[in-house]
Amino acid sequence: MISGGFGVGKTTFIGAISEIEPLVTEAAMTEVAVGVDDPGRSADKTQTTVALDFGRITLDSSLILYLFGTPGQDRFVFLWDDLVDGALGAVIVVDTGRVEDCYPVLDYFEEHRTPFVVVVNRFEHGDQFDLDEVREALDLDDWIPVLECDARQRESVKAVLVALLEQVLLHHVSAPRLQARHVG
Repeated sequence: MISGGFGVGKTTFIGAISEIEPLVTEAAMTEVAVGVDDPGRSADKTQTTVALDFGRITLDSSLILYLFGTPGQDRFVFLWDDLVDGALGAVIVVDTGRVEDCYPVLDYFEEHRTPFVVVVNRFEHGDQFDLDEVREALDLDDWIPVLECDARQRESVKAVLVALLEQVLLHHVSAPRLQARHVG
């Protein structure tokens, strides 16, 4: 899953890496959304995801990675439950100009015990913070990867997905040991 606040670059992230034309369920932003959906530094944003984004990457002939992008508005969180069911992990995209937008996203994936990585999408002319400052602002444990990414660049997105898969593997290897400790 690719998740994060409104307008952080989730659709762009999927589009940069998907081998298929991404399925994007967007609608035009309306005047009703003014004051409700804050586009932040993307003030010229005219479209918004209203259900999900979908992309696909074939890793080999027997392994395909499906990418599902969540809508960023709080009112669509009810859709996330269906998307997280069976998900390997999540990429949480952060805009350092609006860090507070990702708090509910972090809480959601922590509550669902979904492995995740946090990615600072580097916007042009955006606030540039050290990754340790981002970790501190989000109150993240040291074992949670915090990475930089340019969601427009395929290689940058690829590096994030590799880090996520490493996190997923670590989570699945350590989970049985943690469960065994709680049983005895």
